[in-house]
Amino acid sequence: MKIRKAVIPAAGYGTRFLPMTKASPKEMLPVIDKPIIQYVVEEAVASGIEDIIIVTGSNKRAIEDHFDFNGELESYLEKVGKFKELDEIREIAQMANFIYIRQKGPYGNGTPILNVEAIIGDEPFAVLWGDQFTSVEDGKPPRLKQMMDAFEKYNDPILSFVKAKSDADFDRYGVPAIKEIENGIHEVLEIVEKPGKENAPSDLVSDGGYILTPDIFKALKETEVGKGDELWLVDGINKLKANHKIYACEVKDGTYHDTGNKLEYLKANIDFALKRDDIKNELSEYLKKLNL
Repeated sequence: MKIRKAVIPAAGYGTRFLPMTKASPKEMLPVIDKPIIQYVVEEAVASGIEDIIIVTGSNKRAIEDHFDFNGELESYLEKVGKFKELDEIREIAQMANFIYIRQKGPYGNGTPILNVEAIIGDEPFAVLWGDQFTSVEDGKPPRLKQMMDAFEKYNDPILSFVKAKSDADFDRYGVPAIKEIENGIHEVLEIVEKPGKENAPSDLVSDGGYILTPDIFKALKETEVGKGDELWLVDGINKLKANHKIYACEVKDGTYHDTGNKLEYLKANIDFALKRDDIKNELSEYLKKLNL
């Protein structure tokens, strides 16, 4: 069955970026001149997704405003002749069908998935976190499209992973124990959370992409609140093993940007700035002058 819908959880408090996130969503922090969540939406749309379901909380209205039309701004841009910018902001609102729902239930990353059951129904669907994204080299299929291709072949849940960039990644992310099925596709035997380099069962780390089957809702309802009094998505996914194999899609030519982490957020801004013809030369000269 075709994947038509993507869920983007965006209800977290963003405490690692306080005080900036006291009144502004962390998902709206800019990477150069686009908010993080726009990169996430663009990946989904480029992969063929038609409906974007964003699960929000309090102080998240800016997300809805960003993906809506702004008649006053459009009129101003037209009046002053900024037609490039006008086309750009109009395209943002036309990228997909946007659906918003407020998160209700226990804290944890499994709750926003439960909240969308009525909208998803009995379809498989994608999940991408709103404060992180994985970019791929120009001209290559987006991460989610690579996952969707794998799902069409295997019809079981697909999780995305990238090669660890440093030993520190094994202390930050989930690492799968795997059995290779074909080039870039592995069966997930288990996922070990933050095992450290010495105990890591593979050289892959989770980058937060999922394609899930609709029985995840039943699994999450049967899942008890776990560590930190939170409902964990991974606990629900583990229950799916009773009826499914779980597959890992190793993202080809992918670079993971954990923009919910301050240092990685800064790195993402530098990486993207160095790809921009309008600013890369001056930025390169500035970095050279620092003599770091």
